[in-house]
Amino acid sequence: MREIIFDTETTGFDPLTGDRLVEIGCIELFNRVPTGTTFHRYYNPQRAMPAAAFAVHGLSDSFLADKPLFRDGAQELLDFLEDSPLVAHNARFDFGFLNHELSLCNRPEISLGRMIDTVAMARTLHPGAKHSLDALCTRYGIDRSHRVKHGALLDAELLAQLYIELTGGRQIGLTLASEEDQREDERTTQLLVAVQTVRVTRPARTFAASSQELERHRAFIAKLTDPLWLTGSAAPGD
Repeated sequence: MREIIFDTETTGFDPLTGDRLVEIGCIELFNRVPTGTTFHRYYNPQRAMPAAAFAVHGLSDSFLADKPLFRDGAQELLDFLEDSPLVAHNARFDFGFLNHELSLCNRPEISLGRMIDTVAMARTLHPGAKHSLDALCTRYGIDRSHRVKHGALLDAELLAQLYIELTGGRQIGLTLASEEDQREDERTTQLLVAVQTVRVTRPARTFAASSQELERHRAFIAKLTDPLWLTGSAAPGD
């Protein structure tokens, strides 16, 4: 089964306030094993890079000035992604920026049904623990010593290792696995996709006045002289 691990870098936190995607890095997995095929692009955001964002990823205005616009490379990205499940850490953030960029160039958004969120997986496996990429790499012994600043492709590579660990370790993707094992892996991934997209619907809250509040209300109404809404009706308390 083909899956894509991806990460993005941006100018900030919210595309709806003008922040833009500036980098995307993708790692291809087949049966939970990296194939060596990657996709990595920088994009000109057509806006200045805030100092806070630059401190995170180090992508400056001058570096991005000659990079293509997202709309000019959207099709090659979509061709790479195909219809594969997409794995990201805090995936709604990355999906939000990716879909915003696609909408800006009149492209269909990517369905959240393809989303697998490793933060949600980690919270299920390790409730109460820290779930940042750094913390989880430390927990699973994944070397991140070369990660000085955030980078989309580097973070996707780390996330690919983490995803393999979160889904059972490297033995899952061994080529010696039986066809039934591989089918089971596919069913597991489909379940993970479904779990990440389930929305919890809470019952509506019931707000009812207490007997004391109702009594005070009746007493207040009784003090009114010929209220219009009681014209032709019984008096309060009758």
